[in-house]
Amino acid sequence: MIAHQPRTSRKAGLLLAGMLCANCSRAPSFDILGSFFPAWLLCLALGLLLTVAARWVLLRVGVALTAPILTYPSLVAVFTFGLWLGLFR
Repeated sequence: MIAHQPRTSRKAGLLLAGMLCANCSRAPSFDILGSFFPAWLLCLALGLLLTVAARWVLLRVGVALTAPILTYPSLVAVFTFGLWLGLFR
């Protein structure tokens, strides 16, 4: 190491090395009919199904959405990330 190197760059280098070594485990996956599918794909599919169910409930209740083009993708994201955090973290 260079002797005149600032302390902040040494700390940043150590932090970067620690981040590169962290969480080096296999990604969670499911074996479905002999093929391995990543868990995030399952969470996305369930998030889409939950969004369709939420849309059906909103239509039955009679809630009028002002920006459905933003609401439904946001619901997919919320359901997907919530399922991922709840099931795999």
